[in-house]
Amino acid sequence: MNNKHDILELDCPAACEKLIPGNCTIHNIGSMVIPSTLQDRHKHMDPNKGIPASRRKFNLIYIILEGSNEICLGTDIRRLKPDDLVIVPENTVFASNNASNCMGYCIHFKTEFIQPILGGMLSERFPFFDMEAEHIISLSLQESLVIQKAFRDILEEHGKNSQEKEYLLNNLVYILLLRIREIYRSHSKTPNQLISRSMKLSNQFRHLVEKNFLQIREVKLYAEMLNITPQYLTDVVKSTLGRSPRKLINEMLTLESKILLSSTDKTLSEIAYMLRFDDQAHFSHFIKIQTGFSPSVLRKIL
Repeated sequence: MNNKHDILELDCPAACEKLIPGNCTIHNIGSMVIPSTLQDRHKHMDPNKGIPASRRKFNLIYIILEGSNEICLGTDIRRLKPDDLVIVPENTVFASNNASNCMGYCIHFKTEFIQPILGGMLSERFPFFDMEAEHIISLSLQESLVIQKAFRDILEEHGKNSQEKEYLLNNLVYILLLRIREIYRSHSKTPNQLISRSMKLSNQFRHLVEKNFLQIREVKLYAEMLNITPQYLTDVVKSTLGRSPRKLINEMLTLESKILLSSTDKTLSEIAYMLRFDDQAHFSHFIKIQTGFSPSVLRKIL
């Protein structure tokens, strides 16, 4: 994958254009949705550099129709092939190599863009956005054609200037997600079931942890955010997810540690500071307990 460097933090879809030197495409900084073809997106990309590791505060979906592509999703490295559909939820570290020969479609969008018609949490309505879901789906030809049409409809509307443009794009992006959900259900290893109240609460907790784990480590603070007691939160999360709230917080910290150790050249002290540990010793102790390895050893084997 890419040479080690800092993980970029991207706040809006328009910031993606700056990742590729020579890309002259200009988008309004306030744009909450940017669709494109992969060939347009990557036409200025240096195949030897690819797209550097970044954490995006918005979602990315793309489908490859021709070519191959090596990507990093969190700590996983995957090789993509034609008709692979990729979902990158917000706050997931993503990097891409060898994508200059790819053809297909992609879209960047902020969750707020479809919030008016979402009616709940994104990962609750569309489980493929869950952090623990499978984010790469190998489509059949028929499934691929369905997704391609949804992308083309979005691109066509995005290129128009009409008073109803934003409303229509809201609905077309939502339709794309519905199409993906329909396909995802047939590929999912678990049967589709109604989500219980306890599971909804657990998903809300996980969503809060994903967004706040660097600043908030206390289970009781998450309980306050959910207007429940810490004990009730612990009981619900254990019964639905099979592990304690503290364990989930530690898992997010461990994953972030692995990403920083494997994707950057930052020192252990710098990583400890970024992850808000008191010092390097506390960070090293935490990693040893969670993984069985010291940070320096873990960095070598990742």
